[in-house]
Amino acid sequence: MEQAALLRAGDLSALDRDNLAEEIESLGRSEFNRLVSVYALIQLHILKWDHQPNHRSASWAISIATHRQHALEVLAENPGLKSRCDEAFAKAYRGARLDAIRETGLADATFPATCPVTRDAAMTRPFRYE
Repeated sequence: MEQAALLRAGDLSALDRDNLAEEIESLGRSEFNRLVSVYALIQLHILKWDHQPNHRSASWAISIATHRQHALEVLAENPGLKSRCDEAFAKAYRGARLDAIRETGLADATFPATCPVTRDAAMTRPFRYE
């Protein structure tokens, strides 16, 4: 808070630049990880939707829609992350795949090692449960 006050006051000579840079980097990592987490939830439910058609539920479709909105909000709040969307999406898949294996009980080989859908498809493909 002290550093923020100094920055706002324009007292640049009093800033602890190393600490301030570390805080900014930490915030960037935190927001990147938030985006990864949101993408992972979208991918998890897409994997379950695609590989367990008899278990499809409204909650999976709602989760996909909700987390798509969260991803858009994270990106709107952090425009600097737009250049890292594909990186975040790829990182998210590794966790989503492991969660899908655990949650479905299906064999590891059921789920491809790399994400079977593009980020654009994951963010736009319709999921309707009736």
